[in-house]
Amino acid sequence: MTEQDIQEIKALLIAPKNVVIIPHKNPDGDAMGSTLGLCHYLIKNHHKATVIAPNDYPDFLKWLPGNDKVIIYESDMSNAESLIEQSHIIFTLDFNAFHRAGDMATSLANSKALKIMIDHHQQPDAYAKYMFSDVFMSSTCEMVYHFIDMLGDTENIDGDMATCLYAGILTDTGSFRFPSSTSKTHLVAAELINKGADHSEIYNAIYDTNSYERLQLLGVALKNLRILPEYKTAYITLTQEELNAANFRKGDTEGFVNYGLSIKNIIFAAIFIEHKQEGIIKISLRSKGAFSVNEFSRENFGGGGHTNAAGGKSDLNLIDTVEKFISILPRYKNTLNS
Repeated sequence: MTEQDIQEIKALLIAPKNVVIIPHKNPDGDAMGSTLGLCHYLIKNHHKATVIAPNDYPDFLKWLPGNDKVIIYESDMSNAESLIEQSHIIFTLDFNAFHRAGDMATSLANSKALKIMIDHHQQPDAYAKYMFSDVFMSSTCEMVYHFIDMLGDTENIDGDMATCLYAGILTDTGSFRFPSSTSKTHLVAAELINKGADHSEIYNAIYDTNSYERLQLLGVALKNLRILPEYKTAYITLTQEELNAANFRKGDTEGFVNYGLSIKNIIFAAIFIEHKQEGIIKISLRSKGAFSVNEFSRENFGGGGHTNAAGGKSDLNLIDTVEKFISILPRYKNTLNS
């Protein structure tokens, strides 16, 4: 984003505007933290701002300040469409292609509102007038902080904004353990703590509130864990029946894939989750080092993301999806073992 872009955005935001802020479908901590953090900032600066999420998200994120004002598109479509139609500016956060907004994609593409994108994923589509895209940033929440800083307004960051942004940085950096956590990331986190983010309470709210059913499901996932040592790969499967037996709720499998990656000598991990309602297998991929799960997913499972964290999907059944996954691995054997 250029200095001219910043000056033009500052001029746009002088007078109150109708603003809609959109995260990606199946929003995670970074998506909700960034959209709610930006929403608080815009409201504080006298804009009429609303977060519209494409669909529902996990309960462990619903304590975030401002959550009660979020519009869920799939359950309140008429209201959401009206807000999009009346908007002057649409911010799209934590995604960079309209299809990542699910059923909202057509409405976003057809909207005449000025669009501003803030995102850290690779290979962005050029749909926004103003694009703040940086694949080296730890999270979109860190980028929102820098965006506010570029506007020269960090003194207006309050406790609610800081809490939302810290929560997204915490989740997208794996509690600051991923390589994307730079010294700058830690400085931003420190500033957010100084602004009122209670880092201990945020961690507890996200990670230390498990249901009995979720822990039972984790036990099933670990029982299903398989290792392919010749490819330094581990994978987990979960069937719809296993999810139903554990009274699965959205977000219950968050972080499961990392258990495979925690095994000694494993650098590539996957989890395959059956979703019969959508007729797909949802796939999450994680890696260590230089092996790019972003490229792996784009080439084989119609997805993408970051070098070390990506997602994808398969229209095959669970057994055939896993067989496809295993059959692909020989092509990557040299890379995985290098």
